[in-house]
Amino acid sequence: MASIDIESVRKSYGPFPVLHGVDLTIKDGEFIVLVGPSGCGKSTLLRMIAGLEEVTSGEIRISGNRVNDLAPKDRDIAMVFQSYALYPHMSVADNMSYSLRLRKTAKEKIASAVGAAATKLGLDPLLERRPKALSGGQRQRVAMGRAIVRQPKAFLFDEPLSNLDARLREQMRAEIKKLHADLKATSIYVTHDQIEAMTLADRIVAMHGGIVQQVGSPLELYDTPANLFVAGFIGSPGMNFLEGRYVVSAEGDGKGASEGAGIRLSDGTVVPVARRTDIQPDAAVTLGIRPEHVVISDTGMLEASVDLVEPTGFGIILHLSLHGLPFKIFTLDRDALSAGPKVRVDFPRKYLHVFDEKGDRAD
Repeated sequence: MASIDIESVRKSYGPFPVLHGVDLTIKDGEFIVLVGPSGCGKSTLLRMIAGLEEVTSGEIRISGNRVNDLAPKDRDIAMVFQSYALYPHMSVADNMSYSLRLRKTAKEKIASAVGAAATKLGLDPLLERRPKALSGGQRQRVAMGRAIVRQPKAFLFDEPLSNLDARLREQMRAEIKKLHADLKATSIYVTHDQIEAMTLADRIVAMHGGIVQQVGSPLELYDTPANLFVAGFIGSPGMNFLEGRYVVSAEGDGKGASEGAGIRLSDGTVVPVARRTDIQPDAAVTLGIRPEHVVISDTGMLEASVDLVEPTGFGIILHLSLHGLPFKIFTLDRDALSAGPKVRVDFPRKYLHVFDEKGDRAD
C-alpha cells in the first residue's frame, strides 16, 4: 500500500478555476472520503490522483514519488467507477483477470488472484456469467474484484454506489467497509452522500467550491463543524440555523441570558450559550442546533408552528416554522405524531453551535 501527498494542487479549465489549492496527506492504509455537493471538485481531484486529469499546479506524490507526469498505468492505482465499466462480451472471471492478462502474468497466479478476490466478494458462483446476467450490486462487486486482483498501491472509488437502490447501497457500504478492514488498503472514496461518508471514512474531507472546508473523523465533523457549510451538509436532517446577535450580561436580562452570554434572536428572546472569546458583543452570529437535540417542552422558551409531521418508522421528523424560517425536530417520542398546530421548544446549551458573521465556528 502507499501514502498519498497532495500539495497546493490547483486545477483550472482555461480561465475557470475548479480547485483552489488543495493540501492533503493520506496515510498508508487510510480510508479517506471526499464529500461535497455536485461541482465542488471532489471527482476532479480523484481523477488528478489517478492521472486522468492534468494538474494545473502543485504536486501529487504516491509513496513519496512525484506522479504529476506519470501516465495512469504507471501510477499503480486501481479505480472503481460509478458506471462499473465492465466488458460486456467477457465473463466475470475474464473481466477480473483482464489487467493481469495484459501484464502476461502466469496463469496459475491469475487463477489464484481471481479465486481469492471472488471468495472475498461472494462471486464464486458467478465467474462464468457475463455482465448482462448480473444485478447492479453484483456488477459493482465484479468491478471491485477487478481492482483487487491488481494489488495496487491505492484504490480510488468514484461514487461507486450511485446507481444502486437504497437497500443495495446499504448492503454494499457494509461490504466495502469489511473489504477495507480485510485488505487494509489505502483508499480514496468520492461521494455526495454524507451517510456514506459518515459510515465508511477514517477521515472525511468536506469540499465546497473547490476548497477543502474541513478534514477530520466523521464525529469530529458532526460534533464540531468548522463552518456553516460543514454544519449544514453533514447530518440528516441537516442542522437548524437562526440568526441573532451575541450578547454578554453578567447579571442576566430576564430573557434567558443568566449564564453571562447568549444569542439575542429577532423577537428579543436570548438563548443562553457558553462564552465565546473571539466574538465581540452585539456581533452578528448564526446559532445552530441539530434536529435531534431540540427539546419539545410545554415551558419551552420559543414557540413554533407545525407545518408537517413526518413519521420515518424509527423516529418522527417535525417540520416547523420558527421566526419565519424552516426548522426541524427529530424525535423518538411517538406522542409527536399528535402534535398540535404549535409547539414550544428549548435548546440545551451543550448542543448549541455558534458561527461568526463569516460563517466560521466561534470558540
